[in-house]
Amino acid sequence: MDPLQEAARALERSSHTTAFTGAGISVESGIPPFRGKDGLWSRYDPIVLDISYFHAHPLEAWQVIREIFYDYFGKARPNAGHYALAEMEKRGKVAAVITQNIDNLHQEAGSRNVIEYHGNSQRLICPRCGAVWSPKEIDLQKLPPRCSHDGEVLKPDFVFFGEPIPLKAARRSEQEAFAADVFLVVGTTGEIMPASLIPQMAKSNGATIIEINPETSNYTHSITDIFLRGKAGELLPALLEKMTG
Repeated sequence: MDPLQEAARALERSSHTTAFTGAGISVESGIPPFRGKDGLWSRYDPIVLDISYFHAHPLEAWQVIREIFYDYFGKARPNAGHYALAEMEKRGKVAAVITQNIDNLHQEAGSRNVIEYHGNSQRLICPRCGAVWSPKEIDLQKLPPRCSHDGEVLKPDFVFFGEPIPLKAARRSEQEAFAADVFLVVGTTGEIMPASLIPQMAKSNGATIIEINPETSNYTHSITDIFLRGKAGELLPALLEKMTG
């Protein structure tokens, strides 16, 4: 059977499908990955996202953070893959999206039940009082940005090196791995711990693993049942069309 048709049938029969997305889906929106030959860490020193460095050198860290996440990422928009997942959720075919991405593109595309495994760059948080701000509310020309309540340096609400995964996101992701009978893995190589363990949990609990990636990943020959080679922005809409027509 054609793998796309096979995947569509699996999704149609599923009582609980969870999507799990990584950098690959956002690359198609113009956001480069962090790792690899053309990744951001080939241009920037990753120490700027180390939590100890951030607290010790907030101005230097924020100069790079602003450039990457607000000047550059701020121009990105959802692509056809994001919209297809949102439509699948709307039609009751996807229960939740677990994303390793911090770009807010799933939410902008219309996905409602998004589990932000690594947080979200479109929130700034005060480490002292817990106040939360949108970057649009803050003048990022004045660095480092500070909380208007107590003057503390604001931090992007995503996971820095040296920080734990948010407990709520970790627990919800594990719950989805136990609940899903189909797990849709999109645009991730399976190299980033501990996120990479989530699809493996789903497989251990009997889920059918459908993988969409341009190239093989750590999952392809270990846990993947149906491998769809190609771009998320092309294959997710094609999958949606197969499911509905």
